[in-house]
Amino acid sequence: MTRRLLLVNGPNLNLLGVRDPAVYGTSTLADVEQIATDAAAEAGFEVRSIQSNHEGVLIDAIHAAREDCVGVIINPGGLTHTSVALRDALTGISLPFAEVHISDVNNREEFRRFSYLHDVAAVRIIGEGVDGYATAVARLAALIP
Repeated sequence: MTRRLLLVNGPNLNLLGVRDPAVYGTSTLADVEQIATDAAAEAGFEVRSIQSNHEGVLIDAIHAAREDCVGVIINPGGLTHTSVALRDALTGISLPFAEVHISDVNNREEFRRFSYLHDVAAVRIIGEGVDGYATAVARLAALIP
């Protein structure tokens, strides 16, 4: 069986490299996907990537992951702070997942400090920039037999 990870990037992450480079840097979503793919290959995994600005699309992709993935890496973007449905999708598929945030959400606006995923994520990577995706892949891969 192929050891595959689902990489999920939520709303507005398609604007990486353009949106607020002082906070998110100048790397693009394609760069992020390549970073995750390279880190996964090094650990013996492959990656399937999805980005959407629509919560239901992300939830459908997470549900589908239970068919052919062994874990999930997710940067839920603004859904981090608002989506019980995303939390339910992730806990419902019974796969370990890593929550990633490019910026240090703990040192930003008050509303960004709360995550609906914080207590159910197997791995949390916050504030490492786009390199945090590689860290998330490595730490998640280490948990998967």
